Order: sequence, then structure tokens, then C-alpha cells
Amino acid sequence: MAEILPDLLVPGLKLVICGSAAGTASARAGAYYAGPGNKFWRILAETGLTPRLLAPAEFRLLPSFGIGLTDLAKHVFGADTVIRPSDDDPARLHARIQACRPGMLAFNGKRAAVAFLGGPVSYGAGPVLPDFPPIFVLPSTSGAASGHWDPNHWHRLANTLGR
Repeated sequence: MAEILPDLLVPGLKLVICGSAAGTASARAGAYYAGPGNKFWRILAETGLTPRLLAPAEFRLLPSFGIGLTDLAKHVFGADTVIRPSDDDPARLHARIQACRPGMLAFNGKRAAVAFLGGPVSYGAGPVLPDFPPIFVLPSTSGAASGHWDPNHWHRLANTLGR
């Protein structure tokens, strides 16, 4: 089964951001966070994680800014409400993060973090896992999650990374 979007994971990244799965607009566009209401690209620029506002089609530039991307469910797409637990592959994510060893793993939304960590999470610094990069949990940038949106957590992440 083919991956909906390719991982952007290389050694030396400062940050890897992991979502649940590609959204429908992203799957159609072949680009991460392509939905018209998604705040992802805007918050990266606003926090200084990227030097300018990028378009979704420019996602392959992110490693040049020290940022990688992946999703917990690589073979399905759609809203979090349609992603099943059986679609998630936490073992794959763990292995991929171990292989590239970023400075930090941040989850874009609680759903992926809960599925990976196996229990409830709060926004901000996550639990410490042995021989694993620090974890940070962020409010989802999806337009569907606007009721939970708080850019302050994204700014805290950027400050933690020294931006």
C-alpha cells in the first residue's frame, strides 16, 4: 500500500512534526497541510520556525529549515474522525524517529500523540521516553479543530527550539 504523502525525515533535523494522517485536501494536492482552513504554514512563519510563509506545495523545503514531517497513519487520509486506531502505526513512527534522531518530535494535535503514547496527553512538553527525543504536543492546525486553537503552544515550541 502506497503512502499518501512522503515522509520528510533526514538526520540532523531540529524538529519533526507528526500529524494523524493526511487530510483530504492534502491527499488531493500531494502536499502536507493543504486544506484552505489549515493554520500550519501561517503558524510556522509567525513563530519564526520558517523564515517566510510557505505554500503547501513548498513542503519539501522544510528540511532546509531543520524541520521534518510525517504522519502516524501513512496509508489513509481524511479527518481525524474517520481515521481508525488500526490505521495508526506507532511502531513505524518510533523506528523512523529513532533512525533520523531529530532534536524534538512534536505532534500536531492530540489524536496522534494519544495514539503514539497510549494514553491521555496535555499540550506542551510530553513524557520523557528512554533513548528518544523530547516530545511536544501542540493544538491541531486543522480548520476542523479551530475550537481548540491556541497559537501560544506553537510559540512555546519555537522558544524551546531557540527561535
